Amino acid sequence: MSVDTKYGEAIFKQTQEVAEMFKAAMPKITTNKNGYEIRTKVLEMAQGNIWNDYHAKFNGWEQSVKRDPKTNEIVSSVTMPEVPGTDAVLEAAEKFYEFINQK
Repeated sequence: MSVDTKYGEAIFKQTQEVAEMFKAAMPKITTNKNGYEIRTKVLEMAQGNIWNDYHAKFNGWEQSVKRDPKTNEIVSSVTMPEVPGTDAVLEAAEKFYEFINQK
């Protein structure tokens, strides 16, 4: 590239140096993930899914209205959902991973 002014060549060189500096400072993005990263992402998805399900059940506790046959009073029973553990998350992760491996 030709630069026609007295200071044009110096300005062009400085501009190129600044561009190289920015290129070196920018993060490098890789789109391919290794097996560990994929498994971690699947576990995150499974955990999020299980806990979202739990919170939905927690917010809408099942209530059923029943009449006590002896006293003829209405009795409501409230069932709290079970807090998910590691086994539930791993089961969900297995299902996600099986889906990913399908052709």
